[in-house]
Amino acid sequence: MSSPVQDFADLKLTEWTSCGGCAAKWGASLLTDLVRDMPSGADPALLVGLAPFDDAAIYQVAPDVALVSTTDFFPPLVDHPSDFGAIAAANACSDVFAMGGRVAIAVNVAAFPEHFPREAIVAIFDAAAAVVAEAGGTIAGGHTIRNPEPIFGLAVQGVVHPDRVFRKGGAQPGDVLVLSKPIGTGLALAGGTPDDKAEAILGMRRLNRRASEELQALGATVHAVTDVTGYGLAGHGWEVAERSGVQVVVHTDGIRSYPGAREAAVRGVRTGGDPRNRDYVAAHLSSTATADGEALCMDPQTSGGLLAAVHPSAVADLSPMWWTVGEVAAGPASLLLR
Repeated sequence: MSSPVQDFADLKLTEWTSCGGCAAKWGASLLTDLVRDMPSGADPALLVGLAPFDDAAIYQVAPDVALVSTTDFFPPLVDHPSDFGAIAAANACSDVFAMGGRVAIAVNVAAFPEHFPREAIVAIFDAAAAVVAEAGGTIAGGHTIRNPEPIFGLAVQGVVHPDRVFRKGGAQPGDVLVLSKPIGTGLALAGGTPDDKAEAILGMRRLNRRASEELQALGATVHAVTDVTGYGLAGHGWEVAERSGVQVVVHTDGIRSYPGAREAAVRGVRTGGDPRNRDYVAAHLSSTATADGEALCMDPQTSGGLLAAVHPSAVADLSPMWWTVGEVAAGPASLLLR
């Protein structure tokens, strides 16, 4: 029997959609205003909800157990169904890892045109299931509807100890900012060579499970954590600064980017999420960075790495996957790109 890859070798998922990946997210400014108008929960067991929002919701169910709940879905940003399913699953699981939790179960959230190839849907589901299993969880169901464009993602439930939850707030002056993956997925996919795109896809398929477990092992020396996704390094860095009441400083000349990403930025390539991300941080941003350095920070990421503010003494205990992106300085809350 032929494999699904052979059955739809000519299928290009990106031809079925107008935008893809985390670049399809609403702009952060619009979303922040919307969330601000939503009612906040009064249940004391809701440890993390909308006020303020974080990477996932946390609900305490026992003295030493809390649920981590999140969902994430988007249109295709890559052409192969297996890559799409794996990236979507890694991206959805990332929010659980960003909160310091472990993945338990997930349910598929899917929408496809009625004439979409069945084999492609199977490949998307299979790849996602394999990544969730690698994350330590199990696919437990899902829901699929008809839609003119394909959309896929997952709702993921995990668990965490209530006293060991990572949050965006808590960064302290003197902390080192470290990131567990390169950045530039949007730029590499938009303006890179086929080899560049393949490297970015491999990075997006990689889970943040190991990165989260390394941070958990550092204990109280980890002060703030988030994952870098659609709002870019600048947008998510600003959220850490705002929640912590500090200045986040990013050294753009030392950014570790995917192959082809910085070169694309130098040529003037920009993705659709770039102007929305600039708008989100404009009122809080100071920059002496080059245009390409700024573009890397504004580039919307899909299944990006974990960004953590850690005490300087803890940096040596991290594996080589981590790189230093900047530091935390005394407030007021702001973002500085150098």
